[in-house]
Amino acid sequence: MDPIANMIIMIKNGNAAGQESVFLPYSKMKAAIAECLKKEGYVGEVAKKTKKNRSVLEVKLVYEGKIPKITHAERISKQSKRVYFGVKELYPVRGGNGLLVLSTPKGILGGKDARKEHVGGEALFKLW
Repeated sequence: MDPIANMIIMIKNGNAAGQESVFLPYSKMKAAIAECLKKEGYVGEVAKKTKKNRSVLEVKLVYEGKIPKITHAERISKQSKRVYFGVKELYPVRGGNGLLVLSTPKGILGGKDARKEHVGGEALFKLW
């Protein structure tokens, strides 16, 4: 039902299962989110590929030793309830050990980048 929630859960479950990479149905929003996660170091390489005549997004997963980089993910905005944060309401997730992902007028940004750019937006999810 919710493509963004499905994406983060597939990445989290792939990490928990010890997979090398996961394949997600492609969309521009998912590609932008994956690039944001790559920039913050939560996933490895991100590539658009074709499988059975459908576009898919291949996301390489990252581990610290044998421990997955992403252990928890929590969706904030849902299709039934949108949550928006102003720039003054942005906070570090788990004392700076997590990541808040926002949809802003300047694109998909992490919480730290949104503070630097001085923009707020819709809070999509947080993970650690």
